[in-house]
This record gives sequence, structure tokens and C-alpha cells, in this order.
Amino acid sequence: MLIQKGSLTDTLKKEHYLVFLFLILLIIISWIYISNLSNSMGSMKEISMIQNKEWFFSDFLAAFAMWSIMMIAMMLPSAMPMILVFSTVNKKRSESGKSFVSTWIFIFGYVLIWISFSLIASLLQFILHNLSVISDELKLINPFASGIMLIAAGVYQFTNVKDVCLKNCQSPLSFVLSYWKEGKIGALLMGIKHGFYCLGCCWILMALLFVAGIMNLLWIVIIALFIFLEKMIKIKYLSKIAGILLILAGIAMILYYRSFF
Repeated sequence: MLIQKGSLTDTLKKEHYLVFLFLILLIIISWIYISNLSNSMGSMKEISMIQNKEWFFSDFLAAFAMWSIMMIAMMLPSAMPMILVFSTVNKKRSESGKSFVSTWIFIFGYVLIWISFSLIASLLQFILHNLSVISDELKLINPFASGIMLIAAGVYQFTNVKDVCLKNCQSPLSFVLSYWKEGKIGALLMGIKHGFYCLGCCWILMALLFVAGIMNLLWIVIIALFIFLEKMIKIKYLSKIAGILLILAGIAMILYYRSFF
């Protein structure tokens, strides 16, 4: 019995470290991919998704892959505390005789939500491309539409949905203890639930890439950094300040371009 318990402890410790190292490696690879793709798109004039080229299914798949990897690069850093807390709690429960559940199942549930979001974003990009309303830089051509999106994103920062989702993302231990479910299905459902809260917190910020440019590396970094700070540091009123700035930016954009017409 002692040997089995010791073996289980070693297994849990090994998985805990492997999860951490795997996430770090995946984040690094994803950022390298996004950076290289952004640089390539900035220097190439005849890429597969420019506005004057008809889209094929292969182009849609390329967009889906791009969005999926970009979501991993942007969201996994802020999700790591939650994942590691799940792994730690799971480790302690398993050592006390509870059933062992792999942390990878929780991660899969979380990533599944953002992969689903990537599919929706790719479909939206496909529609906007066919309507010829996005430029070669993969951003909305109409400044009024961009301004409205900025205002909408700013207003969303003041909603109750945003507050509830952000609160659950900011408190990993509280989330894990409050929503713990036993077994593999339970771990999967927990990952999906956390993914939904994360999506509810950040989806409209991701949508702003249609305003700044889907592959604008600077804005990808800015949005990812803001999401990380918003969840990790818990600066009071940070979300509200960002909301005010987004609203003002949207109004300024609309007024600026309106003056030319």
C-alpha cells in the first residue's frame, strides 16, 4: 500500500511539472508562429487571404489554424494559474485517496472553448472577406463600424457579465473549490466552465482585432498583456478605465472620419 501511494505521489508530481513545462513550451511556440506569420503578412503582397483573392476551403482552414494558435498564445498565459491550481488540488485529493484525474483533461476542456471561438472568428472573417469589408491588413474598412465596435467593447467592460466572468478568472482556488467535479467527465466540464468564464471576460477584446488588424502583432501583444494584467494583478477599476478609453477612442474615430464627409 505504501509503495502504491508513493508511486501515485511520484506520478502526480511528474504530471504537475510536465503540465507546467508543456504549457510554457506551447506558449512560446505559439508566439513564435504568430510573430513569424505577422512578419510574413507584413512583407508579402500576395498572401492567401488578401482582399482581392477568392477564398477557398484551404484559406478558411488557414484562418482557423491562425485564430486557434493565436488564442493559445494570448489566453494560455493568463490561464496557467488556474490550471496549476487544479493540478495542485487534484494532487492533494489523490494523495488522500480520491480518484486520480489527469490535468490534461481540464486543459482540453478549456482549450476546446477557445478553439470553438476560433471557428466562429474564422467564419466571421470569411463572411467579411466575401462582403469585401476588410482590407489587405485584415481589418474593417469602414471607420464607423470600427468606432461602433470600440464603443461596444468599452460598454461591455461595465456589464455585470464582464464582472462575474472576470471574478471567476481572478480567483483560481475559489473557482476550483466551488466548481469541483469528480472523475474525468467532471474535470472536462470544469475546464469547459472555466473556458466559458474566460470567453465571457475576453471575447469582445479579441473581436477588436478586426479593428486593429487581425495579424497586427503590436495589438495582439497589447490585448494579451491587458488580459493578463486584468486577471493577475487585480488592479481596482482597471476594466472600467479600459472601458472609458475604448468608448472615447470609438467616439474619436467616428468624429474624425465624419469630418471628412
